[in-house]
Amino acid sequence: MYLKTALYFFACLFLASILVSAQPKHEFRGVWVATVDNIDWPTKGNYSTESQKAEFIRLLDMHQRNGMNAVVVQVRPSTDAFYPSPYEPWSEWLTGKQGRPPVPFYDPLEFMVTETHKRGMEFHAWCNPYRAEFQIGKSSIAPTHITRIHPDWFLSYGDKRYFDPGNPEGRNFVVNVIRDIVRRYDVDAIHFDDYFYPYRIAGKAFPDDSSFNKYGNGLNREDWRRSNTDSIILALSKAIREEKPYCRFGISPFGVWRNNSKDSVGSATKAGQTNYDDLYADIVLWLKQGWIDYVAPQLYWEFGHSAAPYEVLIDWWSKHSYGKQCYIGLGIYRAGSNAAWRDRNQLPRMIDAIRTTPGIDGAIYFSSKTFDKNPNGWNDSLRNHYYRYPAIIPPMAWIDSVAPAAPQLQWQEGMKNTVSIVNQERQKKVKSFIVYSASGALDLLPANILKIVTAADTVQVVIPSNGNPLKQLAVTSLDFQNNESAPAFLPVR
Repeated sequence: MYLKTALYFFACLFLASILVSAQPKHEFRGVWVATVDNIDWPTKGNYSTESQKAEFIRLLDMHQRNGMNAVVVQVRPSTDAFYPSPYEPWSEWLTGKQGRPPVPFYDPLEFMVTETHKRGMEFHAWCNPYRAEFQIGKSSIAPTHITRIHPDWFLSYGDKRYFDPGNPEGRNFVVNVIRDIVRRYDVDAIHFDDYFYPYRIAGKAFPDDSSFNKYGNGLNREDWRRSNTDSIILALSKAIREEKPYCRFGISPFGVWRNNSKDSVGSATKAGQTNYDDLYADIVLWLKQGWIDYVAPQLYWEFGHSAAPYEVLIDWWSKHSYGKQCYIGLGIYRAGSNAAWRDRNQLPRMIDAIRTTPGIDGAIYFSSKTFDKNPNGWNDSLRNHYYRYPAIIPPMAWIDSVAPAAPQLQWQEGMKNTVSIVNQERQKKVKSFIVYSASGALDLLPANILKIVTAADTVQVVIPSNGNPLKQLAVTSLDFQNNESAPAFLPVR
């Protein structure tokens, strides 16, 4: 009896582990690539055009091998640009001196978007909204920088200079910068981080008396500051939709909206600073109003953390994303920093929680360079287990829910095992063809995805047999909003 019970128990555990690690077909798997202070790319002192390109390609290839399907790349780290901008100078972290263009000339943003899309991955353009001078007196500042042209728009706080969020002219300037990016580049999304009003410095008030006295309109200062942040989010949302309706807008806030000691709706946490009370960012309002398409809270704390436990916060965000997508920001950079982060199971447990918590649609990892070291063997865990099969980024029905037309398939005469895929969609852009194959019954599941190829009017794909005779082959079309068509089947020859 004992043996039977034990076998039953272990069988249940085995089945549970399979279910927990089962790979969803739709999942966001992103990596933040920080350019500020050359954190991730390009390497500090690397001002060679060709070397920068090679470095970015190596970075992309590593993340593709790890199973990622998106990169979130910082293209406006400090009111500067990693692209030729009519509003802001070239970034010092690209060429060593703000305002200096790359030599030989190239457009890094165009290059990065093209290379990312070649690999079937999405490119989310990450912009810092208000930071204008990274280190006062030490940062390279060009004569054309907006702090030189409109110094009255900016405030110094600590060792940094920021746009005054209470100044409508400054907010309009930021909106115009983002509008320009969306208009000129085929980015899949605009992504803002957590720096709205700056994190508080103990004993030092943010110096916005002048704009508060001018624009406060009878509000108390806290509500007025939140209204300023609300205003720019709403304006950005409208501008992005006007330029490209399919371009998404995402925010990656600090991990705690409010503590429940301040608000019964808040989380059971004890965070020292919060979005609502300190950064004046009411993320919940933006989600409720539909001003943003996804939220990526930075949950860089471990399970059981004394002030902000991972398990408490993933549950809270799953219940407060109001129908929009939620990707969990994971602090892989913390690997080895304490006992919890030396535990090889810490990240796998986090991924399991993401996959078993309703309303959570994936993860974004901070940051890219950590993967170079394969901490705790986690690259291997992703490649061989958690991200072994490809995943499609979840579609957003509120933007577009219409599936594209299925492609047309035929074997290419005179070319062994080569299929021609012909795009049949005429109303919308198709970004990829997804090729499924199986030696038995063919279901459109991640394990049966043979490859994902960039779409064109006609694409030729070689179908490897891998030593096993194929019985079924199917191809679907995927549009830029990640809607997948019905399959087109082709008898295997």
